[in-house]
Amino acid sequence: MAELDPSQPLPEKGVVVRDLTLAYGDTVVQQSLSFHVRPASIFVIMGVSGCGKSTLLRHMIDLEQAEQGDVVFDGHRLWTDDSAERAALQRRIGVLFQSTALWSSMSVGENVGLPLQLHTRLSAAEIRDQVAFKLALVGLAGQESRMPSELSGGMQKRAGLARAIALDPDYLFLDEPSAGLDPITSQRLDALIMSLRDALQLSVIAVTHELPSIFTIADDSIYLDNESRCAIAHGDPRVLAEHAEHARVRAFLNRQPIAAEDAAP
Repeated sequence: MAELDPSQPLPEKGVVVRDLTLAYGDTVVQQSLSFHVRPASIFVIMGVSGCGKSTLLRHMIDLEQAEQGDVVFDGHRLWTDDSAERAALQRRIGVLFQSTALWSSMSVGENVGLPLQLHTRLSAAEIRDQVAFKLALVGLAGQESRMPSELSGGMQKRAGLARAIALDPDYLFLDEPSAGLDPITSQRLDALIMSLRDALQLSVIAVTHELPSIFTIADDSIYLDNESRCAIAHGDPRVLAEHAEHARVRAFLNRQPIAAEDAAP
């Protein structure tokens, strides 16, 4: 169960979001978010378009700072005044953006090797070895010299994943990983995500509204409601599909329209 009990001490392991409020000026996106991502699990942030899923992800990876609350990784606060500690924590985070954000002017190998060049003291030969290893992990062995434009959409996602795990992160964030992919390619990407979780013991936080992916990969989840602007469901989405308290959650997970009389929480 993802929801935190405020009367209990914070978990020492995993990712903890505590009393988080996301806002732009006077506009509140989400409020009072509290949940726990267990180590080596896949946690899905779900909800309809515009509910604040990607906004929450940007806060959790330190691209934005919340109006209120904390994000804590293995007992270490993300928003600390210690710049060295904050930078060290950021290096433990890998991110696959929705568009993959691969540099179009760089080869696949150069894209994957860039974090290693910027954040390690590895030699050029050692970086080449690491790049080859990471590409093999995502099923792109031998593709170092190809340009992103030469890859299919699914291969671009895999290349983005290889770059995201280049620094051997403990936490992997995925923003709409299946966006733009056909069902078969999406299914293969889901299998790869689960394989990487198991092989590398990653804590994976994925933003998605793709139901097949949600039901395939999620160990736990949170549903962000765009009307009440808070989380109205936590837990295994397979259970929530049948037993969620709120009609909007059941309707979302069963791909059903919501009746007007059930629209209220």
